Amino acid sequence: MAGQARWSSGHCLHSDNMLGGEGLAQTLFIPKETDIVESRVGGSAETVKKLIGLGFSVVVESGAGVLSRIPDREFEAAGATIGKTADIKNADVVLKVRRPSSTELKSYKKGAVVIAMLDPYGNDAAVKELADAGVTAFTMEFMPRITRAQVMDVLSSQANLAGYQAVVDAAEEYDRALPMMMTAAGTVPAAKVFIMGVGVAGLQAIATARRLGAVVTATDVRPAVKEQVASLGAKFLAVEDEEFKAAETAGGYAKEMSKEYQAKQAALVAEHIAKQDIIITTALIPGRPAPRLVTREMYARMRPGSVIIDLAVERGGNVEGAVAGKIVEVDGVKIVGHLNVAGRIAATASQLYAKNLFAFVETLVDKDTKAIKLNFEDELVKATALTHDGKVIHPNFAAAATSTPTQAAKPAAKKTATKAPVVKAEAPKVAAKAEAKPAPVKKAAAAKAAPKKAAPKVTAPKKTEGEA
Repeated sequence: MAGQARWSSGHCLHSDNMLGGEGLAQTLFIPKETDIVESRVGGSAETVKKLIGLGFSVVVESGAGVLSRIPDREFEAAGATIGKTADIKNADVVLKVRRPSSTELKSYKKGAVVIAMLDPYGNDAAVKELADAGVTAFTMEFMPRITRAQVMDVLSSQANLAGYQAVVDAAEEYDRALPMMMTAAGTVPAAKVFIMGVGVAGLQAIATARRLGAVVTATDVRPAVKEQVASLGAKFLAVEDEEFKAAETAGGYAKEMSKEYQAKQAALVAEHIAKQDIIITTALIPGRPAPRLVTREMYARMRPGSVIIDLAVERGGNVEGAVAGKIVEVDGVKIVGHLNVAGRIAATASQLYAKNLFAFVETLVDKDTKAIKLNFEDELVKATALTHDGKVIHPNFAAAATSTPTQAAKPAAKKTATKAPVVKAEAPKVAAKAEAKPAPVKKAAAAKAAPKKAAPKVTAPKKTEGEA
């Protein structure tokens, strides 16, 4: 293919190669998502206008933005052409939300650039399919945590909305008022909300619950978040021993804790959970199943009508008994396992996600030729490039690709209604892994652990009611 980027033996892209021919506007396609649980879209009227300004000929599939409240006429007014599904065969660049299916990939042009949240962990066969299709695929979840990439951070933009929506969902399922109310007929106590995992989603959940007047406590294994929790008016709960002091990676992610620490933390949390009305769990570790934070034994002590929101349910869940895509009731406690929580407010989620995508695409465009020019020495490209020229090139997946046979894509999950059905069950099975994304928060690296173990210090809330 004329002008197609090629690799040297050292897997470096020659700096003078670019996709497409000079003088010809490259076609950028924004498709309608085929995943039945996905309501977001990879573009907005605002970003379409900016993409055209970069030199692209933008085609938006008819109906792509309907679930995000963006009708075709708004895309047209921004300068896009409204096209059909089949138009993707001519696309040089494709902007998506989720990884394309096996069926979709059959229509993609070889050498096309595909940018989406590709969810590669645990999906080695699907990653190999991307390579076999000959596309250059970039996964937005791997965007490095550096200053110039903050505007491209899809994990933060989407997790922030998921944290907000989790509180809204909890308030909907909880059949009592959240704020304290003093009336002539008596005083209504404030609801007690416990946030487990203080990443981006957790911090927004704290802020939202506080705005609604709840008394909020929070826990996390990373010491750096303690001050942030306090700054939002919540109380921090954790076992603060030497392992706790070193429980954060340089990238700001939580480390997996030892069995000993988990047991100590569980004992502290169990007593606290019994007094809570709402629990929201957000804990995820990139590339691993969600850690189990709440057992049935713990929430069985909560009063009837209490609510638990499990934001990690698509990765196996933080809560015993959580079922992906359903609300189940166990021992009188509602356990909410909505899928694609950010997508439940798709209009806002798409607006932010589209800006994340545009910011990244802008860095790939050569300002003189108005064409995509890939430089694999750039730290953004190096971190996010998953496949290129028929190969899986990301070091985290390249080895697996050579030994994993291509398999058919898994069938899409059934779409849940806006309000999922309540299913009463004594002990529902824990959901298997699905396709949620981690919700990390940007933090400085934690201090190294001291060589000697010190007696754990327990920090618990000093009082049960928060400040107004």
